[in-house]
Order: sequence, then C-alpha cells, then structure tokens
Amino acid sequence: MKASAWAAKLPWSILLASLMLIGLGWLGIARVEKLAGGGGRVVGQQMAYSAIAVMIMVLATLLNYRVLCRFSYPFYALALGLLVVVLAFPAVNNAHRWIRLGPIGFQPSELAKPAFILALARYLMYRENFRRLRGLIVPLTLTLAPVLLIFMEPDLGTSSVFLPVFLTMLFAAGAKRSDLICMVAAGLLVLPLLWTQMSADQKSRIATLLDQPAPGDKPGDHAYQLYQGKQVRALGGVWGSFFTGEPTDDPLAYHLPEARSDFIFCIIGERFGLPGMALTLALFGWIVWRGLAIAAETREPFGRLLAVGVAALFAVEALVHTGVTVGLLPTTGLSLPLVSHGGSGLLVHALSIGLLMNVALRPGYEVANEPFRFVVEREK
Repeated sequence: MKASAWAAKLPWSILLASLMLIGLGWLGIARVEKLAGGGGRVVGQQMAYSAIAVMIMVLATLLNYRVLCRFSYPFYALALGLLVVVLAFPAVNNAHRWIRLGPIGFQPSELAKPAFILALARYLMYRENFRRLRGLIVPLTLTLAPVLLIFMEPDLGTSSVFLPVFLTMLFAAGAKRSDLICMVAAGLLVLPLLWTQMSADQKSRIATLLDQPAPGDKPGDHAYQLYQGKQVRALGGVWGSFFTGEPTDDPLAYHLPEARSDFIFCIIGERFGLPGMALTLALFGWIVWRGLAIAAETREPFGRLLAVGVAALFAVEALVHTGVTVGLLPTTGLSLPLVSHGGSGLLVHALSIGLLMNVALRPGYEVANEPFRFVVEREK
C-alpha cells in the first residue's frame, strides 16, 4: 500500500484516542511520583515505553493482516509455552507473572491476549460447526488453556478477561444465542468449584466486595487498597486537585498500593476529577465503538473477528479496571490499557490497536462460499 493511500485510509481518530490515553497515563504516573516524592524516573521510563509502543502501533499496520493469519496458531502456541515457562521463574509478590532475562522482563499473560484473539479468529473464520453446541469444544479449549495457566500464576484479573472476549467473538461469528446462554449457565454452575481452587487472598477480596467498610470505619487488611482508592479519588473532589489545589498535606491520605497500575483510574479521578474520569471512559468508548464499526465494514471473516476481538478486549479491561476502583468488582489487579504503568501491557495493547487499524486499512473483501474471493480492491 502506498504511503498516500495508507495516510488517507488510516483511522486517525483511533490513533489519536490511543495517544490521548497514553498521555493521561503519563499524567497519572507523574502524579503518583510527585505524591511519593519521586524524581520522575518512572514516568520517564513510561515515556520510553510509549515511544516504542507508538512505533509498534504504526508498524503493525504495514503488513497485511491476512499474512499474520498464517502465523496465528504458532503465535498462540508460543504464548502458551511462555505461560508454562513463567511458572518456573521465581515468584514476585507471591505470583509467577514475570519472565526476567537480566534487566529485561515481560509478562507472558499480556502476550497471550492478542495471541488468543488471533488464534480464535482463525479457527472461527472457516468453520460452521461452532453453530452446534458440541462444535464449541475446540474454541472453548483454545480459551480455557490460557485462562487456567494464568489462573495458576495466580492472576485472577487477567484470566477473567478471556471468557467475555470469547463469548463476544462467538456471537459475532454467528453462534446460536441459546448455545451461548447454555455456556454462561454452565460457567455459573462451576463457580463453586472455582471458589474451592482460589487462594485465601482471592477469597478475601471477593468477601471484601460484599462487606465493604463504611466511611470512617477502619478497613481490614484486604479491604485497605479498595478503601484507600476511594479515599484518594474523593480527595480531588468533583473537579480534581489540578484545578482546585492540593486538599491535604497528610501524605498518609494519599498512600495507595499499586497506584501506578491497578488503581491508576483513582489517581486520574483525584487529579482531574469527574471530567478526567469521563474523558478516560469516553476515549475507551470511542475505540470500542470504532472497532465494532470497522468489524461491520470488513467483508473478510478473519479481519472482522479480529476487530471484534480487539474491541471486546479493550471494553472488558476498561470496565473491569474501573469497576474495581469504584468497588463494583473484586480487587483483581488488572491494569488499564495504554494508561497504567508497565512495558508489557503498553506494548501489547499498542500492538492490538495496530492490528485494529490494519483491518480498517484493508476492508475490501467479501465473504463467499469457501474459498473466499477477492473483490473491489487490489493491494497495491
């Protein structure tokens, strides 16, 4: 594709929304560092990751996504292999989530997200047996394999993302609603078994959600993070401390564990108030809406399912992260895409945005009886 055609067809609004979310992340991380008395090292690190992320985002649009379809299964197998390998690495904070090679470290669970979407999109694009209940065994296996491995780390937050994405892609592929309802019902029936496999810490987080401390009451150990998240967000008031000034000189009032990652939405709320929180949600809403619109406009099945998968991924992660910070969901430790601190998550979500824009650049195929045939546009 020529540079002029690339620039004309690129969905610039998605790129702009993504850059704005990255910028909000810088501001939030800088706020955390200021409150902790840091010197700006972490936000500088995030800016360096962001530069690489933007390059990945752009590079992911250059190669025709249908070429990537051929490598979907090997990419998925690689991701599963890394999820097994990570269990052999030393635990950090009682969890095996990082593979570290010298100064370089990354989280395989992040890489598993786009790998899963690509593999599931490839499987569903040619088949129709998933329109029968027994035909859902293979796609369900593709989903449960990374879910179980990530749950073993343990990482309840990341493992909870896959099933909603799976159901959304199945619905987009044409699975029967009755079958999807049966799967959801079966999942609800096995929740007691899942409860027995949870650690004491994970059980305590769910119990805390059901019995949250009242304002002014001293929170228990497992309720402390959620309680502090609400307190920090409330310190900024409606408009945020950026507009109204610092509300307190007590540093303990701002102490919030994992503020740069799992609770970054609270920091945005403290700094920029309701407008900042609304802007963040609106940017995610725009990316999800445009992703679904791209899927609707795409006449090639793999690209359509890929766009739906990426849109669902961003929707689920944004809803879970914000739901946790306001006390509607258990504290799961899920970062906010493109906003939270961390190189692995930022680079992987940038790759996902790049794949979404890649599909938008090349929608000119139509679905016919197998094999699929090219129409209208010819790659230049």
